[in-house]
Amino acid sequence: DVGEYTGIVISVSDGEATSELPAFSITVTAVSANSPPSISGSPDESIEVGFEYTFTPTASDPDGDTLTFSIEGLPAWADFDTATGTLWGTPAAGDENVYSNIVVSVTDGEFTESLASFSIEVVAAASGPSSVTLSWEAPTQNEDGTALTDLAGYNIYWGTTQGDYPNSAPIDNPSVTTITIDGLEPGTYSFVVTAINEAGAESRFSNAAMTVEP
Repeated sequence: DVGEYTGIVISVSDGEATSELPAFSITVTAVSANSPPSISGSPDESIEVGFEYTFTPTASDPDGDTLTFSIEGLPAWADFDTATGTLWGTPAAGDENVYSNIVVSVTDGEFTESLASFSIEVVAAASGPSSVTLSWEAPTQNEDGTALTDLAGYNIYWGTTQGDYPNSAPIDNPSVTTITIDGLEPGTYSFVVTAINEAGAESRFSNAAMTVEP
Protein backbone atom coordinates (compact mmCIF):
# COMPACT_ATOMS: atom_id res chain seq x y z
CA ASP A 1 0.00 0.00 0.00
CA VAL A 2 2.99 2.31 -0.10
CA GLY A 3 2.33 5.23 -2.40
CA GLU A 4 0.37 8.44 -2.90
CA TYR A 5 -3.40 8.36 -3.31
CA THR A 6 -4.72 11.54 -4.96
CA GLY A 7 -8.07 12.97 -6.04
CA ILE A 8 -9.91 11.87 -2.92
CA VAL A 9 -13.24 13.74 -2.57
CA ILE A 10 -15.81 13.36 0.21
CA SER A 11 -19.37 14.55 -0.56
CA VAL A 12 -22.63 14.85 1.33
CA SER A 13 -26.17 15.12 -0.08
CA ASP A 14 -29.65 15.70 1.35
CA GLY A 15 -31.22 14.14 -1.71
CA GLU A 16 -31.58 17.39 -3.54
CA ALA A 17 -28.39 19.41 -3.04
CA THR A 18 -24.81 18.13 -2.76
CA SER A 19 -21.74 19.62 -1.07
CA GLU A 20 -18.19 18.28 -1.12
CA LEU A 21 -14.77 18.86 0.39
CA PRO A 22 -11.88 19.94 -1.84
CA ALA A 23 -9.96 17.04 -3.29
CA PHE A 24 -7.05 15.85 -1.10
CA SER A 25 -4.31 13.21 -1.11
CA ILE A 26 -3.01 10.55 1.30
CA THR A 27 0.59 9.36 1.21
CA VAL A 28 1.40 5.95 2.68
CA THR A 29 5.06 5.52 3.65
CA ALA A 30 6.97 2.38 4.49
CA VAL A 31 7.52 1.49 8.14
CA SER A 32 11.21 1.86 8.99
CA ALA A 33 12.86 -1.31 10.17
CA ASN A 34 15.48 0.79 11.92
CA SER A 35 15.29 1.55 15.64
CA PRO A 36 16.70 4.77 17.10
CA PRO A 37 19.86 4.77 19.23
CA SER A 38 19.90 5.65 22.93
CA ILE A 39 22.23 7.96 24.86
CA SER A 40 22.63 8.63 28.58
CA GLY A 41 25.09 10.08 31.05
CA SER A 42 25.53 12.70 33.76
CA PRO A 43 28.35 15.15 32.96
CA ASP A 44 30.08 17.03 35.76
CA GLU A 45 28.99 20.64 35.83
CA SER A 46 32.07 22.17 37.47
CA ILE A 47 35.81 22.01 36.91
CA GLU A 48 38.73 23.85 38.48
CA VAL A 49 41.31 25.68 36.40
CA GLY A 50 44.28 23.44 35.69
CA PHE A 51 42.38 20.17 36.09
CA GLU A 52 41.29 17.96 33.19
CA TYR A 53 37.59 17.70 32.45
CA THR A 54 36.34 14.54 30.75
CA PHE A 55 32.92 13.11 30.00
CA THR A 56 31.94 10.17 27.80
CA PRO A 57 28.24 9.39 27.34
CA THR A 58 26.85 5.87 27.21
CA ALA A 59 25.25 5.15 23.82
CA SER A 60 23.97 2.06 22.05
CA ASP A 61 21.93 1.06 19.02
CA PRO A 62 19.56 -1.94 19.03
CA ASP A 63 20.35 -2.61 15.38
CA GLY A 64 24.10 -2.46 15.86
CA ASP A 65 24.42 0.53 13.55
CA THR A 66 27.58 2.63 13.57
CA LEU A 67 27.04 5.68 15.76
CA THR A 68 28.36 9.17 15.24
CA PHE A 69 28.39 11.84 17.93
CA SER A 70 28.08 15.61 17.70
CA ILE A 71 28.07 18.51 20.13
CA GLU A 72 26.60 21.99 20.34
CA GLY A 73 28.08 24.71 22.55
CA LEU A 74 31.60 23.23 22.73
CA PRO A 75 33.73 25.40 25.08
CA ALA A 76 36.80 26.95 23.44
CA TRP A 77 39.12 25.16 25.90
CA ALA A 78 37.65 21.70 25.16
CA ASP A 79 37.82 19.07 22.41
CA PHE A 80 35.26 16.52 21.24
CA ASP A 81 35.58 13.04 19.71
CA THR A 82 32.82 12.31 17.19
CA ALA A 83 33.57 8.57 17.32
CA THR A 84 33.22 8.12 21.08
CA GLY A 85 31.32 11.22 22.21
CA THR A 86 34.09 12.08 24.66
CA LEU A 87 34.28 15.71 25.74
CA TRP A 88 37.57 16.67 27.34
CA GLY A 89 39.89 19.57 28.00
CA THR A 90 41.88 21.45 30.63
CA PRO A 91 40.74 25.02 31.25
CA ALA A 92 43.46 27.56 31.96
CA ALA A 93 43.51 30.81 33.89
CA GLY A 94 41.22 33.21 32.06
CA ASP A 95 38.70 30.49 31.17
CA GLU A 96 36.69 31.05 34.36
CA ASN A 97 33.08 31.25 33.20
CA VAL A 98 29.83 29.32 32.94
CA TYR A 99 29.53 27.53 29.60
CA SER A 100 25.83 26.87 28.99
CA ASN A 101 23.59 25.09 26.50
CA ILE A 102 26.00 22.24 25.78
CA VAL A 103 24.20 19.40 23.98
CA VAL A 104 25.75 16.03 23.08
CA SER A 105 23.89 14.01 20.43
CA VAL A 106 24.23 10.65 18.71
CA THR A 107 22.92 9.46 15.36
CA ASP A 108 22.73 6.15 13.54
CA GLY A 109 22.41 7.97 10.22
CA GLU A 110 18.61 8.09 10.37
CA PHE A 111 17.59 8.89 13.93
CA THR A 112 19.24 11.34 16.31
CA GLU A 113 18.96 11.33 20.11
CA SER A 114 20.38 13.95 22.47
CA LEU A 115 21.22 14.41 26.12
CA ALA A 116 19.53 17.24 27.98
CA SER A 117 21.51 20.45 27.65
CA PHE A 118 23.98 21.11 30.47
CA SER A 119 26.46 23.69 31.67
CA ILE A 120 30.08 23.56 32.82
CA GLU A 121 31.32 26.14 35.30
CA VAL A 122 35.06 26.76 35.29
CA VAL A 123 36.17 28.04 38.69
CA ALA A 124 39.47 29.56 39.77
CA ALA A 125 42.10 27.22 41.13
CA ALA A 126 42.14 26.85 44.87
CA SER A 127 45.22 28.09 46.67
CA GLY A 128 47.86 25.47 47.32
CA PRO A 129 49.48 24.72 50.67
CA SER A 130 50.44 27.84 52.59
CA SER A 131 52.28 28.73 55.77
CA VAL A 132 51.64 30.58 59.02
CA THR A 133 54.11 32.27 61.36
CA LEU A 134 53.43 32.16 65.11
CA SER A 135 55.10 34.13 67.88
CA TRP A 136 54.64 34.27 71.64
CA GLU A 137 56.19 35.68 74.80
CA ALA A 138 58.47 33.46 76.86
CA PRO A 139 56.98 32.65 80.26
CA THR A 140 58.77 33.94 83.36
CA GLN A 141 56.82 32.17 86.11
CA ASN A 142 55.70 28.69 87.03
CA GLU A 143 52.01 28.03 87.62
CA ASP A 144 52.54 28.47 91.37
CA GLY A 145 53.91 31.99 90.85
CA THR A 146 57.57 31.13 91.45
CA ALA A 147 60.23 32.30 89.04
CA LEU A 148 60.81 30.07 86.04
CA THR A 149 64.57 29.52 85.90
CA ASP A 150 64.84 26.22 84.02
CA LEU A 151 62.90 26.82 80.79
CA ALA A 152 64.14 24.34 78.18
CA GLY A 153 61.83 24.89 75.18
CA TYR A 154 58.32 24.67 73.79
CA ASN A 155 55.89 22.43 72.00
CA ILE A 156 53.61 23.84 69.29
CA TYR A 157 50.33 21.98 68.64
CA TRP A 158 47.71 22.57 65.94
CA GLY A 159 44.65 21.08 64.29
CA THR A 160 41.48 22.00 62.43
CA THR A 161 39.29 21.55 65.52
CA GLN A 162 39.89 23.60 68.65
CA GLY A 163 40.91 21.29 71.48
CA ASP A 164 42.05 18.52 69.12
CA TYR A 165 45.67 18.97 68.07
CA PRO A 166 47.05 15.97 66.15
CA ASN A 167 50.05 17.93 64.81
CA SER A 168 53.00 19.16 66.84
CA ALA A 169 56.44 20.70 66.49
CA PRO A 170 59.04 20.82 69.32
CA ILE A 171 61.37 23.76 69.90
CA ASP A 172 64.39 22.86 72.02
CA ASN A 173 65.71 26.41 72.40
CA PRO A 174 63.98 28.56 75.07
CA SER A 175 65.12 31.76 73.37
CA VAL A 176 63.20 30.93 70.18
CA THR A 177 59.71 32.40 70.40
CA THR A 178 58.62 32.27 66.77
CA ILE A 179 58.02 29.45 64.28
CA THR A 180 56.79 29.15 60.70
CA ILE A 181 54.62 26.13 59.90
CA ASP A 182 54.46 25.21 56.21
CA GLY A 183 52.30 22.93 54.10
CA LEU A 184 48.91 23.93 55.47
CA GLU A 185 46.02 23.03 53.18
CA PRO A 186 43.09 25.49 52.93
CA GLY A 187 41.06 25.48 56.14
CA THR A 188 40.70 26.94 59.61
CA TYR A 189 43.41 26.03 62.13
CA SER A 190 43.80 26.36 65.88
CA PHE A 191 47.29 26.67 67.42
CA VAL A 192 48.49 26.41 71.03
CA VAL A 193 51.92 26.46 72.67
CA THR A 194 53.24 24.82 75.84
CA ALA A 195 56.44 25.44 77.79
CA ILE A 196 58.85 22.65 78.78
CA ASN A 197 61.28 22.82 81.69
CA GLU A 198 64.62 21.02 81.99
CA ALA A 199 62.99 18.14 83.89
CA GLY A 200 60.63 17.57 80.95
CA ALA A 201 57.53 18.87 82.72
CA GLU A 202 55.08 20.48 80.29
CA SER A 203 52.75 23.38 81.00
CA ARG A 204 49.11 23.58 80.13
CA PHE A 205 48.04 24.76 76.66
CA SER A 206 48.16 28.46 76.00
CA ASN A 207 45.11 30.26 74.70
CA ALA A 208 44.34 29.14 71.14
CA ALA A 209 45.29 31.24 68.16
CA MET A 210 43.03 30.83 65.12
CA THR A 211 43.98 31.30 61.49
CA VAL A 212 42.23 30.68 58.17
CA GLU A 213 44.37 29.49 55.29
CA PRO A 214 42.92 30.41 51.86
